[in-house]
Amino acid sequence: MNTAAAEALPPPPVEDASPQVVDQVAIARLYGEPLFALPQDLYIPPDALEVFLEAFEGPLDLLLYLIRRQNFNILDIPMAEVTRQYLGYVEQVRARNLELAAEYLLMAAMLIEIKSRMLLPPAPAADGEEPEDPRAELVRRLLEYEQIKLAARALDALPQCGRDFWRAQVHIEQSLAPRLPQVSPDDLRAAWRDILRRARLVQRHTITREEISVREVMSGVLRALQGRRFVEFTELFDPGRGVVHAVVTFIAVLELAKEQLIEVTQAEVFAPIYVRLAYQPC
Repeated sequence: MNTAAAEALPPPPVEDASPQVVDQVAIARLYGEPLFALPQDLYIPPDALEVFLEAFEGPLDLLLYLIRRQNFNILDIPMAEVTRQYLGYVEQVRARNLELAAEYLLMAAMLIEIKSRMLLPPAPAADGEEPEDPRAELVRRLLEYEQIKLAARALDALPQCGRDFWRAQVHIEQSLAPRLPQVSPDDLRAAWRDILRRARLVQRHTITREEISVREVMSGVLRALQGRRFVEFTELFDPGRGVVHAVVTFIAVLELAKEQLIEVTQAEVFAPIYVRLAYQPC
């Protein structure tokens, strides 16, 4: 066959690499391709997939679950069936966690003991009373545990701060009265300089010796403040009476403030200074 004839022949059919599967459902998809059977060399560790159907808080919780799930009478427990189901669960737990199964094994021994005592004829009581049921102690413990468990659920259903609601916090000013700034010595000194400056503007040429009592001026200041809520600091001085009287008046004001009979206040920085009585009659 020559080259021209070989080129005229159609190309050979391409084999389909997809699996020829009919009437089967893919169990999974790997990289977008259907997977109809598990690989033979796939290794799955025994603990890779574990499903815990129930989580119990202890042996009593497991016993109560078995009894309530099958609607057994808790006062007449069928020990054979309950013990069989309990031992089956303990065997599964022991295969996975031996330390966790220790507490369950102790209850299993108690169940087997109760079951064996029920198989034996009851020992006659010394006083002729009916012998006690071997299940009585177990029933008492189960009833107490169920009451505690229901009470815990009821408490958990109550609204809790931080889980169901948040506590509202509002800042309330403790003192509603306005807090006036404290009068500093510098403010008093500046006010005193201003009074001296105004007093020097009025000059008297009469040379006399005037004796002024500080106590009398203190009484005059208190009389001037009577019936008035605030009096400006400068109103307490009479520049027309000279510097001596202004000095005595200033000393009287300081003495009254020292004895806490008057209060010297100021609304804000660089504001006028006011004087008022420390005790305001009703």
